[in-house]
Amino acid sequence: MRLFYKLGIMARLPNETLTTIFSLQRQLVEGMNDAAATELANFEQFGEIEITILALEQLQNARERLTEPYSRLGILLLRIAESQPLAPAVMLNLLAQTIEQAQAAVAASQASIQEAKRDFDLL
Repeated sequence: MRLFYKLGIMARLPNETLTTIFSLQRQLVEGMNDAAATELANFEQFGEIEITILALEQLQNARERLTEPYSRLGILLLRIAESQPLAPAVMLNLLAQTIEQAQAAVAASQASIQEAKRDFDLL
């Protein structure tokens, strides 16, 4: 992924990168909402009993896995914008890593949420 223009390390990110970040932030928020809604539906339908405790914990973990990259993406984007006209390469590398981690968190959390929905017929 091209995070900065080749004419020096400029803080202006390409539109493709910004689109990826904003799309990821949306996916992260939607995942947090879906995990919370599934957790609530599971709890309301079955309560906190032995067979649901693990699922409730997994859904809570899914929300936490999504919260960190959401926050980090926002903070990094702000820091890069503040560093005009030059952004440190280390910051851009951290942004690339955070994008990859956010994508992995979305996929892992979606799998956990779908599993909980299947296990308790919440689909």
